Order: sequence, then C-alpha cells, then structure tokens
Amino acid sequence: MEIREVFARNLKAARLAKGLSQEELAFRADIDRTYISSLERSVYNASIDVVDRLAAILEMEASDLLKRPPEKK
Repeated sequence: MEIREVFARNLKAARLAKGLSQEELAFRADIDRTYISSLERSVYNASIDVVDRLAAILEMEASDLLKRPPEKK
C-alpha cells in the first residue's frame, strides 16, 4: 500500500470519527473541498504542510495520519 493510500484511509477515518463533513474540514483547514475529496481518494499526495494543518484540525499528530495499518495475518 502506497503512503498516499495510507494517508487517504487515515484521513477519511479521522474525519468521520470527528463527525466532520469534507466541507467542514476543508473550511476549517482553509483548503478547497474538492482537494479534501481528492486526498481521500488518493488522487494527490499532500504536502507536509497540508498534513500538519489537517492533523491540527482533527486534533491528532501528523504522524498518525501517515501510520500504516497493522499487517493482517
């Protein structure tokens, strides 16, 4: 799994866990909603600045958005 796929999965899960729509997250982070959608679909790679901004809004560490899920056995 590529890092942008990991980020996409973690971003969507964190956003939903906070009960935020893509629109609300985009507004709070001062990012276009369509960019949030593209990130969640792993269309684009996010810059570290964007990762940090989104993590702050989601009240988590930026590194948590980049953590790979545990391997399934």
